Amino acid sequence: MDPVAFSVFGLEVRWYGILIAMGVLIGTIIALRESKRLGIGEEPLIDLLIWAIPLSLVGARAYYVIFSWDMYKGDLMEILRIRNGGLAIHGAIIMAIIVTVVFTRIRKIDFWAIADACGPSLILAQSIGRWGNFINQEAYGGPTNLPWGIMVNGVKVHPTFLYESLWNFLVFLFLLWYGRNKQKVRGEVFLLYLALYSFIRFLVEGLRTDSLMLGSIRVAQLVSVIGVIIPMYIFYRRRKKNVVI
Repeated sequence: MDPVAFSVFGLEVRWYGILIAMGVLIGTIIALRESKRLGIGEEPLIDLLIWAIPLSLVGARAYYVIFSWDMYKGDLMEILRIRNGGLAIHGAIIMAIIVTVVFTRIRKIDFWAIADACGPSLILAQSIGRWGNFINQEAYGGPTNLPWGIMVNGVKVHPTFLYESLWNFLVFLFLLWYGRNKQKVRGEVFLLYLALYSFIRFLVEGLRTDSLMLGSIRVAQLVSVIGVIIPMYIFYRRRKKNVVI
């Protein structure tokens, strides 16, 4: 499948960008519904997203550049050529958390409430966006003989994008159900989002062939371990302290 969907005045519009935009749009609609349900209202969330979405893209790019510095140190202008690829979801998540912490402190809004409203939307957007990797023929795994393997450059490989996309969609459904039926403490939906995404990313990253590396360590796996331990510790501590909704 051609990665380019169409062109406008000579500018190529790629399916990857379209899918990311779709994920953001659908996620925003769901987050707005969740924010109303949680009593936050739509206006604060819209104000947050105005800052969080573009800055998260900056974070995704910065994260990738930092851990791929050898690719950019000889031509710093290449850092700005985002159309050539190079975004990392962990960088986007980290930046989104930082922006949300600052925003909620300035606006005196409960961070955990607005994080819970966004948690399901984030994982759904990630589920949709992963299909862009399939179209670009990137972020795939090593060779496999499994019947659901996909052909890349004449080799059948693990469709790691598919593993992560399916898991993320199931987590999205689980978070919506949990938030309406089982949540006891504000923030649990968001903390479960972080932990459950980190769990699958750790497993999938072990299959991928294009991992960002820190010496002999896969950066995404290291971040994913942290992304399971810290959220689950906070989850436990908040429950223990009876920080109820």
